[in-house]
Amino acid sequence: MSKASKRPSVTLPSLREDRAITAAAKADPDAQPLSPGQLKSMVPMKTLRGRPKSTRTKQLVSVRYSPEVLAYFKATGEGWQSRMDRVLRDYVLRHSR
Repeated sequence: MSKASKRPSVTLPSLREDRAITAAAKADPDAQPLSPGQLKSMVPMKTLRGRPKSTRTKQLVSVRYSPEVLAYFKATGEGWQSRMDRVLRDYVLRHSR
């Protein structure tokens, strides 16, 4: 059986318990509710994570290259895929004029 199926079920508080929790939270000076302005300025975490989206997106494709070509580019170190892309882009620019 997988671990995912062994997760405990979540029990929601009753209305009475929820009111007691809310009252206790409001009474805590260090845990005051956010103001409407603070809530409005919040940004979902998803939009903050990762690198910024590029205006020039790339497409994912599956291509087969000869072993010699791959060995050459991989031997140039990290970023070999970007260098390979640059070489192909330069080729396209030279031959499309």
